[in-house]
Amino acid sequence: MLLMSSPALALTRDDGDDPAPKLEVIETLGLFVAAPLVLFLVITGLVMVLDKSKKA
Repeated sequence: MLLMSSPALALTRDDGDDPAPKLEVIETLGLFVAAPLVLFLVITGLVMVLDKSKKA
């Protein structure tokens, strides 16, 4: 049964298939490396500044 299926159907695009334009290397690094790092640092900074516990 598996041998009868046609893999050629994967080459035709569906109506809803709309691939996005490719990202440049800088855009990829910014989106997947720099943005999460900046967000982590902002959240960490806010937690440290707004910390209400007593310092030792």
